Amino acid sequence: MPNRSVYVGLISGTSMDGIDAVAVDFSSPQPHLLATHVEAYPASLKASLRTLCLPGNNEIDRMGQLDREVGTIFSAACLNLLAKAGINPEAINAIGSHGQTIRHRPYLDHPFTLQIGDPNTIAELTGLTTVADLRRRDMAAGGQGAPLVPALHQALFQHRENRRIVLNLGGIANITCLPADTREAVTGYDTGPASTLLDRWIEQHQGMTCDDQGEWARSGKVIDELLNELLADPYFRLPPPKSTGSEHFSLDWLGERLAKHQLAAVDVQATLLELSAASIARAIIREGYAASEILVCGGGVHNRYLLERLSVHLPEARLASTAEYGVDPDWVEAITFAWLAKRTLEGLSGNLAAVTGARHEVVLGGIYPAPSRTR
Repeated sequence: MPNRSVYVGLISGTSMDGIDAVAVDFSSPQPHLLATHVEAYPASLKASLRTLCLPGNNEIDRMGQLDREVGTIFSAACLNLLAKAGINPEAINAIGSHGQTIRHRPYLDHPFTLQIGDPNTIAELTGLTTVADLRRRDMAAGGQGAPLVPALHQALFQHRENRRIVLNLGGIANITCLPADTREAVTGYDTGPASTLLDRWIEQHQGMTCDDQGEWARSGKVIDELLNELLADPYFRLPPPKSTGSEHFSLDWLGERLAKHQLAAVDVQATLLELSAASIARAIIREGYAASEILVCGGGVHNRYLLERLSVHLPEARLASTAEYGVDPDWVEAITFAWLAKRTLEGLSGNLAAVTGARHEVVLGGIYPAPSRTR
């Protein structure tokens, strides 16, 4: 029989490097991380996904095939996670699968968000109940479908004496504003790029998947004219609720703004890092949390230079990894989707309406049952 407190969380973010997979025990108030695993995408799959994120020909056929292919590799991520940790799949109550976002369009007349990674395939290949499609119900209720991590941030990190910000530095940065007074609403939103442009630019010019510790950016010079043009993007002035993705903050977006400049690639990298630091800090200051504890998670927590620049922009704040508060910063998002699966199976809401802009809180996602054990 499954352990009703143990769940698997699966997610691939905007970097499209692969799938973060976790097994989590929720039997106590603080989630206990039992196992972690990263399942890398083959280069050909990564290239196909990046192409699908942009408008092109024959999208439906390409999406249908990639939906199944991504579902298959998500299944492998789960099974390899459990095998590596020596966990019997029968001990898992359910999988929470975010899937791979290929399009996020919250500002259309009929907004939509689309994640692929067929949950039917995942349930069939793993033999485990799968909870997926976790964003669209919030959008149907009038929300942006993102960000969803603030609900878990509230559960784990809200403090009755200290106001806190949880800063998730993924491809896109998002903040969760946690008031000390629990009667006040938790708020939050996507602030703009964190690592997505940095990763794509260094990949294009250095053949590397990321700027380790931000050292390449540190060696360059910030070009103020370019920085001001980037910060002038209307997204930064939009009031919350708001969300964005790599569809907006893409290399095409950057290329349009670079067209009239002749700049060294390293100076562009320095400017992109300053864009991330400045836009995040402005959002935190705008929300009145400049002198708060800032708990940092996501892959950007390893970018030392980005954290240094954030500290310069936010001199009154104390920045600390969520590891200091008992949660590994690399796995917070994957833990979130394990937790959301648990909430869904318990019939509990998973969104925060004040964050996403939904009319009300809703139970998220669809449930894809495990195959029947009897024939």
